[in-house]
Amino acid sequence: MSAHPTPLIRTSRLLAALACGLALAACGQTTPVAETRAHDERTFTPVEATTVPVAGATLYRGQHAGIQGPASYLIEVPDNWNGTLVMYTHGYRGTGKELTVDPPSIRQALIAQGYAWAASSYSANYYDVRAGVEDTNALALAFGSLTGGKYKTPDKYLIMGFSMGGHVAGAAVEQETLATARNRVNYAAALPMCGVMDEEYEFRWLGDYTLAAAQLAGFGPRTFPQSDYQTLLPDIKAALFDSTSGTLWQENAVQGAKLREIARNLTGGDRPVFNLGFRVGSLQNAVFGTGGSDGTLSGILNKNLYGNEGVTYRWTTGDITPAEVAFNASILRVKADPEANRARPGGLRWLPRVNGEFSVPVLTLHTLGDFYVPFRHEQLYRLAAQASGNGDRLVQRAIRAPGHCDFTGPEIVEAFNDLVRWEQTGQKPAGDDVLTPAVVADPAYGCRFTRGVRAGVEACPATP
Repeated sequence: MSAHPTPLIRTSRLLAALACGLALAACGQTTPVAETRAHDERTFTPVEATTVPVAGATLYRGQHAGIQGPASYLIEVPDNWNGTLVMYTHGYRGTGKELTVDPPSIRQALIAQGYAWAASSYSANYYDVRAGVEDTNALALAFGSLTGGKYKTPDKYLIMGFSMGGHVAGAAVEQETLATARNRVNYAAALPMCGVMDEEYEFRWLGDYTLAAAQLAGFGPRTFPQSDYQTLLPDIKAALFDSTSGTLWQENAVQGAKLREIARNLTGGDRPVFNLGFRVGSLQNAVFGTGGSDGTLSGILNKNLYGNEGVTYRWTTGDITPAEVAFNASILRVKADPEANRARPGGLRWLPRVNGEFSVPVLTLHTLGDFYVPFRHEQLYRLAAQASGNGDRLVQRAIRAPGHCDFTGPEIVEAFNDLVRWEQTGQKPAGDDVLTPAVVADPAYGCRFTRGVRAGVEACPATP
């Protein structure tokens, strides 16, 4: 059973949070409680991009004011601008001090079709989605001044992004964001790709996988966080994998195979490309690199977000086996702090929520083998949207690829064009069923919107 709150619970929590924000006294608070965190003390340095303009467009670059300090930006406007501004949101950039910005991968296609685009570095690194939303919105609102008053206010704003930037794009159109953000933009549509579409699940997944791996390897912790996890990691890997030296790892036939099946169940169930994605060494290293974390997202929060109460770890199907019962009884159980990501007076949560409460068209792309931000995000997002009455506003597409954000240009351009057409005409594009297990497990699942064959992935049947 999943420990994740149901969409209905998430909706009720949102309504309660909004009510508290509007009437603090009704929630037992007469004044906002000031609270700081480690992240608030961090400083960053914007780096000006060296990007050059494409033919037929004007490029603007420099610094703009962000929520935690200055941020770098890029804005590009085609000579035949159609009046729409596309905001591009980048993914996780690590924990360094330098803030960098780059153009969207489909930049040429956007300019060729008359779209202006803009991107912010955000004013902070780390997993700071709050800065991503606020700074992207601030840049959108500053479009006129940063381009010297040469252009009119955009007729329409769209937003698209990858990975953490997908989280930004998804959160940007949420009702809670529109009600509580300091900088507010009414986007006409959103295109989150390989996105964190359920912020609690992502960090529970990372905690669950690394905890289960340690337990299977014989190094399971008795306390949380496991402070020596990274020291033990070479031994944990050696107990679970026969080979970790190449691009693709190979799990062993005993404990490693159990870990693989636990991961399959935690990340969305049986589906094509999962086995290949599980063996991608760079993604395994990325996930293992989070082991031993304290649940505060490296100081983004003050309290622990991770909990595994009620999670049942399974590596078989059917009735639970005695070995699985013993494993679940022995693994450390951790309780998340319910106040870790509480609503905050005067702005967004430190980790903005994706509740499925949006009023505009949203189209998502997700690779089936993604081991870092798993396909399960799309299933949870669909459930949340349906619980909020927004199922008809969401289209999702599965892509047959093993990597994280491993999309081809044609897949992204097609998705963008279909989203724009939907927003303009009301004609909803096709998508994939992400919830029916038999559909998702079909060997041909994901063929409908995959453009191009990835190495190691079985080609789709030829269309008659």
